[in-house]
Amino acid sequence: MDRTTTVFGIILIILGVGGYVISGMVSATALIPAFFGIVYVILGRLAAKENLRKHMMHAAAALTIILIIPTVGAIGDLFSGDSGAAVISRSLTAIAAIIYLFLCIKSFIDARKVRDATA
Repeated sequence: MDRTTTVFGIILIILGVGGYVISGMVSATALIPAFFGIVYVILGRLAAKENLRKHMMHAAAALTIILIIPTVGAIGDLFSGDSGAAVISRSLTAIAAIIYLFLCIKSFIDARKVRDATA
C-alpha cells in the first residue's frame, strides 16, 4: 500500500494543480487537493519502512476520511447539473479518495488475515 499511497498522492497533486490552472489560477483553494497529495506522498514514502508502515497507513486512512467528508457532496452536485470546475475537481477528489479508502480497508483486512494465519 505504500506505493498505492504515493500514487494516490501524485493523483491528488495533479488534480489540485490541474484544477488551479483550469480555473484561471484565481483561487488558491483549487490547490487544496495538491496539499493533501503532498502529505500522501510523504506518508507513502514513510510507509515503505517496515517499522513505520502500520502507523503511516492508518494515518493515511484517517486522512482519507477527513478528505472525503467535505468533498463527497460535490458528486451529488454533478447530478443536479452543476458542472463548474470546482464541482468537477471536488467530485474527482471524492471519487479517488473513496476508491483509496476501500483499498486501505482491503489492505487492513488482508494484513489481519496474514497475521492471524502466522500466529
